[in-house]
Order: sequence, then C-alpha cells, then structure tokens
Amino acid sequence: MRRAILHLKNADPTMRAIIERVGPYRIQYAEPDFEALVRSIVLQQLSGKAARAIFTRLKGSVATDSRMRPEEMLALASDELRRLGLSQQKAKYLHDLAEKVLAGVVDFSRVHAMSDKEVIEHLSLVKGIGVWTAHMFLIFALRRPDVLATGDLGIRAAVRKAYRLRDMPKPARVEKIAAKWHPYCSIACWYLWRSLEDAVGL
Repeated sequence: MRRAILHLKNADPTMRAIIERVGPYRIQYAEPDFEALVRSIVLQQLSGKAARAIFTRLKGSVATDSRMRPEEMLALASDELRRLGLSQQKAKYLHDLAEKVLAGVVDFSRVHAMSDKEVIEHLSLVKGIGVWTAHMFLIFALRRPDVLATGDLGIRAAVRKAYRLRDMPKPARVEKIAAKWHPYCSIACWYLWRSLEDAVGL
C-alpha cells in the first residue's frame, strides 16, 4: 500500500493534498459473497446513514448465521422487505439475486479468477446490478486496486471540489483527470470519498 500512496502523491499534487489531509488509508473490506452484493443493492441511490439503517434491519431479519444466505432472503416476501424500508424495486432485485445465486448463475467461487470487466458482466446478469454496484463489489469485496468508479456521485462531487471545476464532471472528464492515478484508482477513490467527509467535519 505504501507504493500506491507514494505513486498517487507523486503523480498528482491535488491527490497528494487530499491524502495528507485525510490521513492513513483505512478501507474496510467485505467478504466477496451474497451479503456484499445485498449491501451494495441496498446502498443504491440512498444516503449512507439511511442505507446503513435499512441494511441493519434487513440483516437482523434475514441472517440466522453470521452472513446472509440467499435461501433466507427468498423466505421473506416482498411486503416484508418493504416494511424493512426497501422499495418494491429493490425487493425484486434482492429476490432475483438470491434466485440467481441458488441457480448457479452467479457464482462467487469464480469471481476471483475473472478480470474486472468479466466480473462486471457476470454480476450484471442480476436485475438491478449495473456498473456502479459491480464497481463497489470490485473495490470493497474483491479488493481490486485499479477500479475507477466514474458513475459514483460522491466521486464526481469530490473531483469537482478538489479540482475546482465549475460544473459536475461527466465520467469522461473524471477518467481524464484520473489517468495519472493508474494502477491505483481504487485507492484514489477511497481518498476522494473520505475527502468529502473531511470537508463536512464527519
């Protein structure tokens, strides 16, 4: 990790300033399993605090073991999932994920050997899982070091603030700015997320 931090600092003065302000790299990883994808689906288009509350309730209702399992998810009807705070659409996504995992369509034993692109294609077989969700899985579960989450609103907002852009940058603009971060874009993304928290005193 020291090599990644040094690369980012030397390659980009703006990223250097962010790293020095935020401090040590302390990412929290998840297991690359069913529960990790459930969490990513719950987080879609919600604030962190609200999503964490819903996920905590969901896990308390679903998980009889330490980690969620697809058969337990399917045991909860859509109405029950909605009472926990999930939208009807997300309830459908979670059921579809559980069904595809049980059917072997989504196979977590195979994802470690896949390229980033292959992981995105594999996970996108599930309704409601697109590039953003797959990127979160790649960064936080599979620990891939060079994932640039250009579709994440937080990343774009952090880039806009740090690089003093007038408008919210489009993904292509973020990719251009991030060209010098490779092969450690995941680490840069983590620092960009934390830079926003730092800015509001969290």
